[in-house]
Amino acid sequence: SFLLFPGDPFDFPPCRGCSSYLTEPYVKCAECGPPPFLLCLQCFTRGFEYKKHQSDHTYEIMTSDFPVLDPNWTAQEEMSLLEAVMDCGFGNWQDVANQMCTKSKEECEKHYMKHFINNPLFASTLLKLRQAEEAQHHETAIPFQAADDPPRPTFDSLLSRDMAGYMPARADFEFDNYAEWDLRDIDFVEDDSDILHALKIAVVDIYHSRLKERQRRKKIIRDHGLINLRKFQILERRYPKEVQELYETMRRFARILGPVEHDKFIESHALEFELRREIKRLQEYRAAGITNFCSARTYDHLKKSRDEERLKRTMLSEVLQYIQDSSACQQWLSRQADIHLQSALILQRFLSCPPGRRSAPPLNLTGLPGTEKLNEKEKELCQMVRLVPGAYLEYKAALVNECNKQGGLRLAQARALIKIDVNKTRKIYDFLIREGYITKA
Repeated sequence: SFLLFPGDPFDFPPCRGCSSYLTEPYVKCAECGPPPFLLCLQCFTRGFEYKKHQSDHTYEIMTSDFPVLDPNWTAQEEMSLLEAVMDCGFGNWQDVANQMCTKSKEECEKHYMKHFINNPLFASTLLKLRQAEEAQHHETAIPFQAADDPPRPTFDSLLSRDMAGYMPARADFEFDNYAEWDLRDIDFVEDDSDILHALKIAVVDIYHSRLKERQRRKKIIRDHGLINLRKFQILERRYPKEVQELYETMRRFARILGPVEHDKFIESHALEFELRREIKRLQEYRAAGITNFCSARTYDHLKKSRDEERLKRTMLSEVLQYIQDSSACQQWLSRQADIHLQSALILQRFLSCPPGRRSAPPLNLTGLPGTEKLNEKEKELCQMVRLVPGAYLEYKAALVNECNKQGGLRLAQARALIKIDVNKTRKIYDFLIREGYITKA
């Protein structure tokens, strides 16, 4: 059998019998372990027994004095050649031969090039290993990897503010940077009392726990790909709405499961949602007496027609009820008026667009950072102007500060401060004037 502990003899564990360092050949018990139960030849010949190990157990002779790739090279020499190449560098064959002491420079170079560089068996094995690794990675559920080259946002950009405290060049975070301050004046001297010594030890333990917490947070961020937050948010949106809500709720458990296991957990729930929906649909067909999918399509068409007819009857009953109740009637009429007003505004906006150009749909603010800081009117403005909340908050802060400095603000000054489309600037300026955030100069 091949040796378990190659290299320096002091790398071998001691013999379980006499505690001396093992030298080849030695004996390994085939029935005890792990850890392996190893004996030198002297202890083995006198039948040494210890705890569960008995002298009649089956055993293996551990030695590296046998050929592996070449009849003239033993396994020990193969290991020595690889260690020498790693220590001296590829191409320094004279130094490799000097370190091995058993082979010449030409023999080392010829053997290494033949069996470790130009060996087609090794090349095909590596290719198979690489293909297996790629296939395994393709099947995994996690859609992202730890960021090897993290994003490097420009200074004072929105992304740089979102990633405040991250240093891309060092791949490090400004987390608990003052933990070392508590240790700067600590010095262990012999004159310390027992209480003072214990207090210093406690401070060092606290510092050690803070280092472990710092490393734990960094590992979570790297393993889950949270450095590129925008990419992470985009990947979250690939799930259906109900699964996104589950993803948001179960986010706190991601650090426990790990990235791959957590994504598999979420996607298994997504599959469960789909299966439940399909089961519910099939149960509805079964309750209606439908036995084939052709009849199911006819059933769905008729069900849609019935629902529309039922909705019309419901609206009519609501109208009759509101007519009998004057206050409810006024509320219903005002609500209908608001609906018609919104429809008229949308139609007017559509007609005001140039011919051949379609108006862009309102911006979806779901998941965008800064949305929670906006009120309802500001959200409506960002949707219609198609402006992300973070940019709007920056523009609003700049205009309000300039208005406070100047005592008023003109539209031309606002356009000079905000380098975006002039129509969007006018809408933001008019909105801030109308809501009382700024005043005209």
